[in-house]
Amino acid sequence: MKIGIIGIGNMGSSIAKGLLGQNELYLSNRGSNLEFFKDKEVYIMGNRKVVENSDYIILAVKPNYYKEVIDEIKDLLENKVFISIAAGFTLEKLENLLGSDKKIVMTMPNTPASVGCGMSILCPNSNVSDDEFSNVLEIFSSFGKAIKIDENQFDAASIVNGCLPAFVDLFIEGLSDGAVFCGLKRDISYKLILQTIIGSAKLMEESGEHPGLLKDKVTSPKGTTIEGVKALEENNFRAGLIKAVEASFNKAKNM
Repeated sequence: MKIGIIGIGNMGSSIAKGLLGQNELYLSNRGSNLEFFKDKEVYIMGNRKVVENSDYIILAVKPNYYKEVIDEIKDLLENKVFISIAAGFTLEKLENLLGSDKKIVMTMPNTPASVGCGMSILCPNSNVSDDEFSNVLEIFSSFGKAIKIDENQFDAASIVNGCLPAFVDLFIEGLSDGAVFCGLKRDISYKLILQTIIGSAKLMEESGEHPGLLKDKVTSPKGTTIEGVKALEENNFRAGLIKAVEASFNKAKNM
């Protein structure tokens, strides 16, 4: 596939690294983030040349630059698939900027893409063919997993997908603080916490069991784990998570 990426920041760079060696890759960036790619099998050029040479164009600049870049390239997008990764840009908004006849896929990857473990949600407009969308799925699966989401589910899914890494980081930091308070060295606490979270997620994925059932399997009557669960519930842990997702969702809706 001939793939163009405009904007090589954190996410654009992660996507490009995932696609190296498998595709014909065209990159454009205003800053100096292209240094990593200068000795790789990629083509580095301006925005319009990237679009001219590509069949799939990923716009990975910051949302406040979207309209400026779209105005520069939109006359070149005939029969090409335009892929947005920006929060707050609905299919309707993108069609208003690009034209209702354009092929558009709205996506939301997340930061674990930088280590090949990203999760991406994708939503195409009606102009994108099944074969074209399969190719977009393949692109985003190159740095993790990717699934198709209905447009009416996209806002909620993008909050979970985009904001969750920060929530998890905060959760890990809090657990580490608790472990240090109890006497454990900081570096050891992070090793234990990270592997336990990775292992717990893998167990849930492979077993297909409900998280509540897995939790029940490690809570014994009057044991240490249920005491900790009780403390979490008394401090509104579950309600806090719900409110965090709700707050991020409401913020996104008002952007």
